[in-house]
Amino acid sequence: MTVIMSLYCQKHVSGTKARVVIIIAGMFLCSQATAQTFQDNSNSDARLRVATPLMAHPSNGPVVPPFSRPEALFMDPFGMTSWLRTRGIALTMDNTNEFTAAISSPTPGHPDYKQGSSNAGQMNTALHINWEKVIGLKGFATHTLFTSRYGTTANRMMGDWLAHSSEIYGGGGNVVVHLVTAYGEENLLGGRVSIAGGRLTEMSEFSASSLFCNFQNNGFCGRPKAAIDNQYITSYPAGEWGFRVRGRPSRYIYIQAGVYFAERGIYANSQHRPGFHFNSSNIVGQLAPIELGWEPLLGSQHKLPGHYKIGGQVISAPNPDNYYDAQGQPYALSGRAARTHQQTWSTWFEIDQKLLHHSYSNAEGGLTAMTGIIYNDPRTSFRNYETYVAFVDRGFIRSRPYDSFGVVMTYVKIAPGVSDTDMLDLSMIPAKTAPNHATGVQGHVTVFETNYQIHVMRGVVFAPDFQIYFHPNAQKNLKNVEFIGFKSQIQIL
Repeated sequence: MTVIMSLYCQKHVSGTKARVVIIIAGMFLCSQATAQTFQDNSNSDARLRVATPLMAHPSNGPVVPPFSRPEALFMDPFGMTSWLRTRGIALTMDNTNEFTAAISSPTPGHPDYKQGSSNAGQMNTALHINWEKVIGLKGFATHTLFTSRYGTTANRMMGDWLAHSSEIYGGGGNVVVHLVTAYGEENLLGGRVSIAGGRLTEMSEFSASSLFCNFQNNGFCGRPKAAIDNQYITSYPAGEWGFRVRGRPSRYIYIQAGVYFAERGIYANSQHRPGFHFNSSNIVGQLAPIELGWEPLLGSQHKLPGHYKIGGQVISAPNPDNYYDAQGQPYALSGRAARTHQQTWSTWFEIDQKLLHHSYSNAEGGLTAMTGIIYNDPRTSFRNYETYVAFVDRGFIRSRPYDSFGVVMTYVKIAPGVSDTDMLDLSMIPAKTAPNHATGVQGHVTVFETNYQIHVMRGVVFAPDFQIYFHPNAQKNLKNVEFIGFKSQIQIL
């Protein structure tokens, strides 16, 4: 990327200015001094293509869909962005930062709990290349995404380990460079068929929505947390080897399926922390998701987009039972290892629909409703199911057309086997250490969040945020916790 920028600057900027530009380009930014909303950039182009209906009159040949071009602080520094994009190269760069602070005291009797605050964030750099423009390889593009993360999350200080109050924490945390995805994609028949393979993030395309990260809590942002309840399901920023095929039999309907190779320890420090573990030594099975989606544009005057999807997957890899051992006895009592299941599953049904459009706002303005449910195999899951409802209203204030208001509530039910195991562990004398950092029986948790996104200037969004955890860590013995904070995003390029 640095070489590409340097060549551009050498060609188009002369003398002292060229030398200055080349130095800055070495840091991925060739800048000059000069309306955005929150975007989920974990794999934004992949998500947007799923969420965009086929053009009315597609061609019959291979074609690379246009890469997204978000509103940025530096939209076209020295003409660099336009020069690159006309040659098939799209480079984007952004920073997301999240701060949360507890405004309630922790549950008494737990000396490790404290009322505190935290900050977490990341830098994202994405490189998309249209190889048809570069070397004439029709319909073929590559997508590479790097992230750098820092910080921690405040919810653990209050005893909750289920939903980070700052979703940007974790996975690739506290590393300078973490490879998220690196894959190729061939688009055939005018975009009717898409085939992708390489280092992929499964849940950037299945059970995915670019709307989730209008919020900050990890129980919802990125994807509802129950969608990645299994230890082998990859979600940003974790990647694994995989293949995905998507077809559009009609303009507003798609069906996609894939095979991903389940790797042990995808979020562990030992081999996967930097994301460059490419060999097959950790592969222990396969994941096979499938999803059917309907993406209509409703209404006669204003075309109101909606997304309706149903899907599921079979996971063929060793997963422990959450209650029984191999002899059919509770492993909390027998002391034996948990029974192993070679196959398990998960399912989802999700909807988002714009209900009305504000005539004085841009195309994205309006009120959108979201709801869904994710249901997992109760034998092997921790979160048996999760359901949610959310509303995002963008541009409802005439004088602030790029601002938005959001509210979401999620409910998670813990699998019965997990609750029963907690009960057995904690009833022993002396009490055993329960799994999942539990200090009480885990049953269910509800998280409420609301925020107001302020469009500060081109490429900059700032959102004050409020969260409530009802039964943190899904435990009734822990008092409810309230957090205040903010989320900011700066789209640099």
